[in-house]
Amino acid sequence: MITSEAVPFSKSGGLADVAGALPPALIEKGHDARIIVPSYNTSLEDSGKLECTLSIDMLSGPETVQIRSRMVGKTIYWFVCHKVFNERLGIYGDTSFAPYSDNFFRFALLCKAALQVCETLNWKPDILHAHDWCAGMVPYFLKVNRSQFFMGTKTVFTIHNLAYQGTFARMDFLYANVRPDENIFSNGQVNMLKAGLVYSDYITTVSPTYSKEIQTPEQGCGLDGILTKRHNKLKGIVNGIDINEWNPQKDKLIDHHFSVMRMEGKAKLKKELQEQQGLPVRPDVPLFAMISRLAAQKGFDAVLTCLEQILTEMEVQFVIVGTGDSNLERGLSELAKRHENLAVNILFSNKLAHQVEAASDFFLMPSRYEPCGLNQLYSLRYGTIPIATRTGGLADTIIDVDKYPNEGTGLLMDQLSPYEIVRHVHRATELYKRKEGADSFAKIRERAMSQDFSWSSSADEYIALYKKLIEK
Repeated sequence: MITSEAVPFSKSGGLADVAGALPPALIEKGHDARIIVPSYNTSLEDSGKLECTLSIDMLSGPETVQIRSRMVGKTIYWFVCHKVFNERLGIYGDTSFAPYSDNFFRFALLCKAALQVCETLNWKPDILHAHDWCAGMVPYFLKVNRSQFFMGTKTVFTIHNLAYQGTFARMDFLYANVRPDENIFSNGQVNMLKAGLVYSDYITTVSPTYSKEIQTPEQGCGLDGILTKRHNKLKGIVNGIDINEWNPQKDKLIDHHFSVMRMEGKAKLKKELQEQQGLPVRPDVPLFAMISRLAAQKGFDAVLTCLEQILTEMEVQFVIVGTGDSNLERGLSELAKRHENLAVNILFSNKLAHQVEAASDFFLMPSRYEPCGLNQLYSLRYGTIPIATRTGGLADTIIDVDKYPNEGTGLLMDQLSPYEIVRHVHRATELYKRKEGADSFAKIRERAMSQDFSWSSSADEYIALYKKLIEK
């Protein structure tokens, strides 16, 4: 696995969760899977055991890179150590709003190191699995490399979010000191994600519905033509979740545990969260949660338009956790001052995320697009019924109660609008009061908690794909 981030060492989003969780699932099934990732904001000594020193050929001359390793469980992490990683505060920039100006150089260095370390340590992989734009040059560098060492090695490139493409000035490609090809450029710029799409042996993305959506002009982000052309080499595989970390029966970050058969702990958590967040302690009122980056992509602009109406007209409570757009942060915080049934936390806290997921009754996720989404999977596991837009991975993982009353696990909106959000929150309050029938709140919650979104089944799909590529 070649990735810019991987838990438990670095994380800015869902990519890190996938990169850190898929290899252990593959290892459990008898395969040798390793992760190569930069070491950020860490001294060389603290980055692990020295495995080898590489001399990477870049425009400015040879760059010395150390590869250091650490074990997490049975998984080997190889860390790429260089001052452009170790001496930087962040993954992509000091803040999420200010990317480093040399990011092409940094991640081209990662891609080159990923190939060179295999040869240096004489560890030949059947599959080089590159994740998102930062690793997009791996398939291209492999083609240019033409090393006999990699004869038979295949490349898989996974799109986690097509909107982030890693585009840089055309001249930046000179830093890689590699022969250029017109296929790695888009609109006069280097496009690292496009390179992955064009030169990989196979493309995956993180849900079947998203794999179809990105082949349209509406969600193709200018690359739908390539994806449509390669549709027979494109597959959507839904992400799994770490069922040890996200387990209501064992979760170390919550004070009371619960299960499908014993839900008393969830009721206690709700009471404690209401007290902690300054909400009236009322078990009879449904508690809605939102834990997210505060952005238009996540539908927060639409939420802000209608949330006052919801809080005024309905007997509901809301807890919101996240950071992002300053206008959205300000608008939500002002709204919380006027309504005692809204608590807004402008912060990122893994502990609070676990507490809110575990304590809430519903989870609102009105995304404009969502390649896979993880929060709806956490919510299902904790019996927190998701309300989401019918898009991407949300459509693939939530069964709509209104369409399938006997199988439903949540509510799906066919379009994102303030009107639809109001309508579905109102529908949720009705379900919360419903005591009998297949669509009673208890039955929906029971079905939600019985879903299996472990990495095991997703790993099986990846293994089948890997084997097909190797056989060819």
